[in-house]
Amino acid sequence: MLLPSLRTTIFCGCRSAGKGFQHSTRTPQLRQWLVRRGQSTITAEAGSSSTPAAATVPNAATNRILGRWLLGCSGLVVGAVVLGGVTRLTESGLSMVDWHLVREMKPPQTQAEWEAEFAKYQQFPEFKILNHDITLPEFKFIFYMEWGHRMWGRLVGLAYILPTIYFWRKGYFTRSMKGRVLGLCGFVFFQGLLGWYMVKSGLEEKPDSYDIPRVSQYRLSAHLGSALLLYCASLWTGLTLLMPAHKLAETKKLMQLRRFAKGTGGLVFLTALSGAYVAGLDAGLVYNSFPKMGDRWIPDDLLAFSPTLKNFFENPTTVQFDHRILAISSLTAITGLYLFSRKMVLPRRAKIAITLLTAMAYGQVALGISTLLLYVPTPLAATHQSGSVALLSLAIWVLSELRKVPK
Repeated sequence: MLLPSLRTTIFCGCRSAGKGFQHSTRTPQLRQWLVRRGQSTITAEAGSSSTPAAATVPNAATNRILGRWLLGCSGLVVGAVVLGGVTRLTESGLSMVDWHLVREMKPPQTQAEWEAEFAKYQQFPEFKILNHDITLPEFKFIFYMEWGHRMWGRLVGLAYILPTIYFWRKGYFTRSMKGRVLGLCGFVFFQGLLGWYMVKSGLEEKPDSYDIPRVSQYRLSAHLGSALLLYCASLWTGLTLLMPAHKLAETKKLMQLRRFAKGTGGLVFLTALSGAYVAGLDAGLVYNSFPKMGDRWIPDDLLAFSPTLKNFFENPTTVQFDHRILAISSLTAITGLYLFSRKMVLPRRAKIAITLLTAMAYGQVALGISTLLLYVPTPLAATHQSGSVALLSLAIWVLSELRKVPK
């Protein structure tokens, strides 16, 4: 009995020791597993809690998206300006004698529809005085020019309005940006109405006048000026969103350069706007010589109209003279800006912008002189008008490079 009891005791003891050994070896593994599980849980919780912060909008990524969108919109506005200039140069702007937001999006398709459209055009002064011998195929050309300009304008409107709705719903806009984009969209709508208001001025009967029917130079300048303002605002906002401001030391010379650049940009804008009066009055077809106007530096009929102020807006000689003076003043100011900037330490991008602005200014003046001397050929005149927008774009780029860092 003693031997079996001893054997049983030894066996139970060994089994208990084995269980204890297994427990002692498993306990660290279990502890390590629990530690790892806890760490992964904490990491997951931290990741989930940080996800809203990472997705917060607006941020740098959304600003880049908005900047590219606005630069694209500004490019479409440039296209509208250039196409509008070509439409005017080909005398196509009065070919569509009514305005409908949706119905006119589809041009005439059948022969009967074209003849009906042509019959409407024949009731207005441009046909009676200028184009009384125009044929239907020739009418189709000028009609499609004006139709293309109007459709491009609708494309510009959609490019502003539809992305605005999308980005607004996504929360991409800051509070200040909301006000800006609403202003831009409203300006697009205003620009469309102003375009039709301009066209109407050329469709009005003027019994006491036998002059070539044309749109009012006042309304033309307002139409072009509003387009340039829309372009400048879009381009400026896009550039400031895409390119961070340089951290420049606010020295006296830098502040002078900044003021100089602002004044130069304003002068470039004013010169481009004066081109609308030159176009509206066909002032490029008087005094086709340079640097003198005919045989004189100051022509005799410079102030022929009364009152004197009327000459600056309605006298073709005065309008061309003013455009010359503004162009030379812009060139002088840009040259001075370039020379002044050479004495300063500026970021590389700012130096490139000023250099390109200077080169474009000399090219634009050369284009203007060539257009004048060659009696305003359409391709050269359209290039000159496009050059004015390019010059204005470079002036805005210079201003964006020299802007202050927001506090």
